[in-house]
Amino acid sequence: MSERESEPGSEREPESGSEPEPEFTATRVRIERWPRELTRAGEVRIEDGRLSLLTSYGTEIDSAPLGTVRAGRPWFAKDDEAVAKVNGTRYRISGSGRFLEALKKATGHA
Repeated sequence: MSERESEPGSEREPESGSEPEPEFTATRVRIERWPRELTRAGEVRIEDGRLSLLTSYGTEIDSAPLGTVRAGRPWFAKDDEAVAKVNGTRYRISGSGRFLEALKKATGHA
């Protein structure tokens, strides 16, 4: 059972013999590490017990085991925004859809 979250038109076509789908993927995500924007079209991926933040080119910004990631939505944030602490670094993630819900499900807190 995989859950896939993405913007219309951003889904990738499965290739024959490709790796299995990640548990959660959100593309076209804005990722910031205050005070700097790292990418406007990045990707958030939950796969094999890890959270990965990727640039629009697929380069890894940061990743960590799910058990060490802390995430939430501040009271002032919009519905599609979250703050995640990955390896001690705070990232603001916008446009990620149901990222927090998927993270809770993947860590068994749903």
